[in-house]
Formats: sequence, C-alpha cells, structure tokens
Amino acid sequence: MTTIILKEKREQLLTQGYCIVPNILDPSMLHKIRQVTEELLAQQSAEDMKRQRSTGSMISISVDPVFAELIAWPKALDGLTSLGYADPKFTSGYVISKPAQSPRLFWHYDYACWDDPHGFGDVPQQLFLMYYLVDTTPENGCLRVIPGSHIQDNPLHALLEEAHSKQLAEASNLELPAFSNRPDEINVEVKAGDLVIGDSRLLHASHSNDSNERRTVITLWFHPDMQALAEPVQGFIAGMSTEVPEDWPQSAKDMIAPLMAQYDGDVEPLKWNRHRPARNC
Repeated sequence: MTTIILKEKREQLLTQGYCIVPNILDPSMLHKIRQVTEELLAQQSAEDMKRQRSTGSMISISVDPVFAELIAWPKALDGLTSLGYADPKFTSGYVISKPAQSPRLFWHYDYACWDDPHGFGDVPQQLFLMYYLVDTTPENGCLRVIPGSHIQDNPLHALLEEAHSKQLAEASNLELPAFSNRPDEINVEVKAGDLVIGDSRLLHASHSNDSNERRTVITLWFHPDMQALAEPVQGFIAGMSTEVPEDWPQSAKDMIAPLMAQYDGDVEPLKWNRHRPARNC
C-alpha cells in the first residue's frame, strides 16, 4: 500500500473505528486455517450450537497451535506497524462461525476497561483483527458497524444490555434492540483473506447467515500500544491474556512469545467493566 493509502487507513481507523487491509492471508494459509476450523467446528455439540446460536461458535484459538502462525502473521504485523503500531501485544482469539441459516449477531462493543479515565481517548487501546475465511455479503452474515460509535455517543448505547449475555448469545428474543436495524449502520463486505481491523469500542454486529454455507471468521485481540497505557490498564490486559497451552510445540510458543501481553509491576489492575458511561457528545 502507498503512503497515502496507509494514511487514509489510519485516519479511517481513528475516526470511523475500523479499516480493511486487503489480501493479508495467502491461499495456502487460508487453506490451512479452513481445514483446522472445519475440524474444530465438526466437534461442536448440539448444546454448543444452541448456547451460541447468535455467534455460531466461540472456540478459543488455544485449542490448536496452528493459530500461532496467524497470531504472528508477518503481513498483519507489518500492517499494524504501517498504521503506527510497531509493538502490539496479543491477548486472546476465537473461531467464530455462523452456520447456514442462522440469526443475526447482536449489536455490542467489546471494550471492558471503562473505569480508565482515558477510555474515550482518540487512540484505540484494544483492536480486533478479523480474518474472514470466505467472501462475505449481507446474505451470508457480513459484519455491520456504526462508524464513529467508538468515540461518540449513539442512541443504541442506552438500549443495550450486557454483551454476550445468555439471552443474546442464544438469540432467544430477536425483537430486542441488540438485533435491530439501525439507521446509521453500514455493511462491511470483504474477500476471503482480507483483514478487518477495528476498535474494541466500536458498535458492531452481523447480518443473519441466510446462505447454505457456514461463514467463519477468526477474531484476534491485540493491544496496539500497551506500554503507553496506565499501569492499572496494563495489569488488566495481562490478567485477561490467554495462557499458551503447555502441550503446544516449542516452535509455536517461541513464535508468539514476543507478542504476549505481560505486566511485571505491582499496581492493582482495573476491574472488568463493560458498562459504557455516556460521553454526552
């Protein structure tokens, strides 16, 4: 990407809350990740699918060391560096797959550090990196976002309950505001192998998957400049980081070791708080 395009991507991330970096995964990596995710999803029970009817699945990437390659994928890390984030730290990731003929994903934001006085800062504290394994459209459940909702109040904020609650995950009441159409929402359609980078404070959801094929995304959580954050926030981040399984190959452990979020101080970490206060702007 040219310097001008990179500047536009960074500006979009900061002002709208997301951007798309195309062609990040090559065909061989896409094939490898598809194979692994299909095997994992085939093991899901009927109870698993009922419990995650809205999301489709919520499988930790810690279940297979192949995801170490995705966490440390050079083109993605280069992309973050180009956006101004040369030392990102990883905390967790999930295989999120909507089966064919499944309902919408509810509106939500994922940021959970609202007790931090800088929670409304212009620079994102936490980013999602979404790797879609198929081309996405409104028909098969593409991402929906409300641009600017990461830093601006939106009427929807006051209508939402706790994200990922049992009621929302099971999609037991599709009349809730969390499943509504919004006048300011936009669709984010991508090609397989593209990377969607977004601010964790951004209001996002997905369309229902009305196709006859499953729609899978791998979501990885990174903190783009952890060392610049207040120590209580650093402690919070480190405390919610995924533990690398002991049975992973040493090569996989070594691959992601420099990227793992750590905090060695003794300041008490902030507590989990997903209740966004009104900013009145």
